[in-house]
Parts: sequence; C-alpha cells; structure tokens
Amino acid sequence: MGGTGVYRADQPRAAAAVRLSGVSPHTYQLTWPAPGDPTLAARASELLNGAGFETRADATRGFDHGVFVPLKVALPEADIPTVQLSLRDDLDAEAHLAAGRALAPLRDEGVLIIGSGNTYHNMSKMMRAMRGGPDGPVNGGDFDRWLTGAVTHEDPGARRAMLAAWDRAPGARDANPREEHLIPLHVVAGAALADRGEKTLEDHVLGAVESAFRFG
Repeated sequence: MGGTGVYRADQPRAAAAVRLSGVSPHTYQLTWPAPGDPTLAARASELLNGAGFETRADATRGFDHGVFVPLKVALPEADIPTVQLSLRDDLDAEAHLAAGRALAPLRDEGVLIIGSGNTYHNMSKMMRAMRGGPDGPVNGGDFDRWLTGAVTHEDPGARRAMLAAWDRAPGARDANPREEHLIPLHVVAGAALADRGEKTLEDHVLGAVESAFRFG
C-alpha cells in the first residue's frame, strides 16, 4: 500500500506528531504500528526518479496523522505494509499530477495508492462557524460541485487541466486557503491515467461539504 500524507518535504520530523488544540489527551496515546515495505519504497523512488523527481528516503519518520488516522479506522489490525510519501514543498498541482502518473505502474503491481486529505479544509472558518462567529454558515458546495465535475470528467485530458488549475475554481481558496490537504487527490488522479473518477462519499463536517473519490 502506498499513501500520500499531508506533510510537506520541507517540514521537520516533529510535524508528524503535531499537537492540535481541543483534542482529548488519550488521542496522543493511539498507535497504528503497521510495517513498512523497503522494497516498495525503493520501487516508488525508482519510478519518481525516472520521471525527473528527486527523492530521499527517511526510515526514521513516523506516520503522519494523514496516514495513520484514516487507516487506523479502516484497518485497525495494522497488518498491511505501508509506505508514506510526502508532498513536494512547492505544492504545485501539475507536479503532483505528474508524480501520480509516474507512480501509475504500481497499480499493476498490487499496490493501493491512497491520497489522504480533505476537499474542504478552512479550519479557522469552520471553528468560527461552530462557535457562532460572524462569518455565517460554512458550506463549500460550489467548490465541491466543481471538484466532483473535474474528477468525474470523462475526458482524462480535461480532468488533468481542470485539476491543475483547481485554484481558479469557484470557492477554491475558501475551501482550501492552503492546498496541502487537497493535493494528495492530484497524485491519485494522476496515477489513474485514463480511468474516470467516481464520487464515493459526500458528508457534512462542521457545516462543510467533504467528499471522497476513487478511480478504477
């Protein structure tokens, strides 16, 4: 299994254990001790290097919360070898689509590629709305409708072009003031090649629309 977490390559290792305000103390004791897979990590590096991406392995860094939180819920046994990939520090959309295309051969090698993040991640606005702040209700529906149309577009070229220019979409920067929680989707979309995306979940979290997609 491969996964793209939401930490950037330029962040210090301590970011993997970031402390969030308002979180119950027991959550800091949770673990998800899945094994790594050095062979898969080397294969991913080979593919990325071959496409012109510089890579560096870090065998000492723990799983980012963007990896272990969803996988602890989905796979509590933690018995599936997992390799975590960081985002590029420039968060360039086209570059992450290209990285996904480079990793596409892994799909035929029995690897599940997961892009973990959020389609709406304006946390300050969500928190203010929860407390009855002046911004009014959170929604994000305009961006979610645009994103759904982009991901499920039947033309792979049009899908790539739309996702590369995601920040020009209606409500884009309201939904994602910073893009590190959205860009993992671009890696998965790139790895999908010509496969059309499918929306598998639409939920409402603190008033915001959040969606999930799959390919293949």
